[in-house]
Amino acid sequence: MRDHGMSEMAINQFRRLYDVWRNEEASSWIRESDVEPLTGVPSFHDVYKTIDHDKAIDAFSKTAFLKLNGGLGTSMGLDCAKSLLPVRRHKAKQMRFIDIILGQVITARTRLGVELPLTLMNSFRTSKDTMKVLHYNRKFHQENIPMEIIQHVEPKIDLATGAPVSFPADPDLEWCPPGHGDLFSTIWESGLLDRLEENGFKYLFISNSDNLGARPSRTLAQHFENTGAPFMVEVATRTYADRKGGHIVRDKRTGRLMLREMSQVHADDKADAQNIRKHPYFNTNSIWVRVDALKAKLAEYDGVLPLPVIRNHKTVDPTDPDSTPVLQLETAMGAAIGLFDGAICVQVDRMRFLPVKTTDDLFIMRSDRFHLTDTYEMEDGNYIFPNVTLDPRYYKNIHDFDERFPYNVPSLAAANSVTIEGDWTFGRDVIMFADAKLEDEGEPRYVPNGEYVGPQGVEPDNWI
Repeated sequence: MRDHGMSEMAINQFRRLYDVWRNEEASSWIRESDVEPLTGVPSFHDVYKTIDHDKAIDAFSKTAFLKLNGGLGTSMGLDCAKSLLPVRRHKAKQMRFIDIILGQVITARTRLGVELPLTLMNSFRTSKDTMKVLHYNRKFHQENIPMEIIQHVEPKIDLATGAPVSFPADPDLEWCPPGHGDLFSTIWESGLLDRLEENGFKYLFISNSDNLGARPSRTLAQHFENTGAPFMVEVATRTYADRKGGHIVRDKRTGRLMLREMSQVHADDKADAQNIRKHPYFNTNSIWVRVDALKAKLAEYDGVLPLPVIRNHKTVDPTDPDSTPVLQLETAMGAAIGLFDGAICVQVDRMRFLPVKTTDDLFIMRSDRFHLTDTYEMEDGNYIFPNVTLDPRYYKNIHDFDERFPYNVPSLAAANSVTIEGDWTFGRDVIMFADAKLEDEGEPRYVPNGEYVGPQGVEPDNWI
């Protein structure tokens, strides 16, 4: 790591992850018998009724905004920052994630008269292209607070030997990020917290750049200030589709809240952990933290928080399942909730959780289910979306996806679910309804302009 130019902070963090992996296997499990379900979380609507909305601007004016922006979107075949992926058009202009994020920030600054500094946690691979967008946006200006911090990297571990993996064909693939829990040591090393304090900021709102629902909120800023809590996680009500996601539980021994990822669930506890009635909330990975509380906690641990270690099994070349099996040691940002006495959760609606992890998600985001407002809100009627399953052979890669939807994705307003099997290309103004399904016909097929697709595929022209 030193030969690669890594800092002592990055090395210390990796050393801790490696030691935990080697010596504390049992610590990776968060057993059902040791925790209690999280219940009775106040909702955004409950909070909204209790705050003084004029006063809320004061709390909002002391809030800074940080977006995790290190991902390349490799799961979609991207070789640039995922935030540079076009989401949809707005007034004839193609809007990317980063354009919408900047629009949300500029709107809040203009309408509410707050400074709302934006900092991106970039990786070495996303920094150049992303910062170019910020510098060329004529409406976005920022001077006192850094616009980016750069996340660390660590070696992937050869599973067979426990040594750093060697991959001469592409040495860059020998390295990986340490998960989004790396945010904290990166913040500490960058001096960002000192800069925020010097400029009068007390609160930091952190979220993923691929979650366009995680907009700055004066309501939540005021609620967070009112509670006096050091740390707050936004959670949402779990549905069956969310059963495998990370969720917040309470540690019986300490009484503190803690994040439990599915990789930390013992096989004997999986049924309980996936029971959405027993554990009704999932982690949206949007958090609020008091700058002074985080600064004190990081100082206590010399910048490396003792977060649970997540063991992520992959291959050194993620696109080649036959390449060397490796282990990536990671931590989760939300797991820091377990280090703070008095940490809390707030339940938010789905409108604040709109992640795009796959082209299945992007299919919905680009459809007529959404309208991008002039205040850069991704607006939908009820935020209950159809279940979409696109054949990964033809739609997983963004270039393949775009090739098969040359005009736009079909209408989903009347669709309950969408299943596309096989190689289908779509004309203009295709409408999907009910449980729309297209089956694999063994050769490339085309859905003509204006056709309806339902449970029986492309509907016949002649109705009986």
